[in-house]
Amino acid sequence: MMKRGRWRRAAIRGLRMLARPVRRAQGKDGLVLEPYRGYGSHAEIFLIGRAFRQSRPDGAGAEGSLPVLLRDVRRRITRRPIRGARITARFGGSELQVTADRDGYFRIHLRPHSIPPGDGGWHAVDLVLAADPPVRATGQVFIPPARCRCVVISDIDDTVMRTGVANKLKMLWRLFVADAASRVAFPGAAALYRALHAGAAGNESNPMLYVSRAPWGIYDMLTAFFRRHAIPEGPVMFLREWGLSWRHPLPRRAEEHKRDLIVHMLRLYADLPFVLIGDSGQHDPEVYAEIVAAHPGRVVAVYIRNVSYDAARIAEIERLAASVTAARSSLVLAADSVAMAEHAAGLGLIAPEAVAAVAAERRTADTPEPAAEIRRIDASTAEPAAGDRLRDALDGVSDGPPNLVVEAQPRDRTNGAQGARPPG
Repeated sequence: MMKRGRWRRAAIRGLRMLARPVRRAQGKDGLVLEPYRGYGSHAEIFLIGRAFRQSRPDGAGAEGSLPVLLRDVRRRITRRPIRGARITARFGGSELQVTADRDGYFRIHLRPHSIPPGDGGWHAVDLVLAADPPVRATGQVFIPPARCRCVVISDIDDTVMRTGVANKLKMLWRLFVADAASRVAFPGAAALYRALHAGAAGNESNPMLYVSRAPWGIYDMLTAFFRRHAIPEGPVMFLREWGLSWRHPLPRRAEEHKRDLIVHMLRLYADLPFVLIGDSGQHDPEVYAEIVAAHPGRVVAVYIRNVSYDAARIAEIERLAASVTAARSSLVLAADSVAMAEHAAGLGLIAPEAVAAVAAERRTADTPEPAAEIRRIDASTAEPAAGDRLRDALDGVSDGPPNLVVEAQPRDRTNGAQGARPPG
């Protein structure tokens, strides 16, 4: 009986996930214009959204009840994209009209004449779907303010939240069945990301750009997860498009998707240094190694959360260490969030007192992380990498992996992030 109840609860969670988001229609006949959060600079902005039509709810029922969930799942499954929809975007004195693709997705790339006043970084974009009557919506784009000092690009899966990427079955369960409330944030991760967003000065509003290999269909779940854990919201626009067709029978490879997006960000924010955060479970070490090697001097630090204890992954992490040290940067292979925070504070990326906040959040988490020892490798005399010393440092540890810091040069603890934008 207990087992049946557990499966029923799991089924309800799965249905709730599939039923979300069922948008309130903004136009006649169930028309919906759905923008996702975007990003940009003073020269250009980018925003993605979708136009579709969904059936109206039929009948009554208690919200969250099984009949209502089944009804909303049906409404979502039968949702019809508006192929060829014409969407007009207006921002900063500029206007652009685009056409939605066969799946109803539209992409805005607009060059504003000026940036509307605002101090927080987020700006409203007016969107209009051509219909009778027109359907209107407001998108949001983040433009880094002048006071920001770096750009943070972070993976989501097994970096911010536990999805079990290294364990495929666990990942699928947490990805498609567990809801935002039950997904577990890594202890201390939320406090660390708040500190990185605030920066050393406390008001920098540094851009937080998040990457996921999941489909756009879980966008709302990710938004709910971020808000529940008070993680700074960024444009979660790096989700993959999983729509299948005869021409493209499989979704785009995750590593290619991530690499191209990071390169795009490096070009867009050419005057800012970058911090890359990922995990050891799948492709992050490989992708980040290529990025650091191809763009020397642009990445001030790489933080890799160690979620995989497979010895086969050590070789890829060694390759990442080689790229990082050759570029005179630093790498933290982290067993806990505090090690990342301490290193970031040493680089001037976050305020020193933020380290205590990360440690406090780690201690009070539902599933606290044990504090791991910190081992350091000075790679300043090892060209181009730390070599076998990285493998040796990870060997012989019986009670969990250590936090491993690989640095190619002494840190400047007074001038903040290397290459940071000058004041003003």
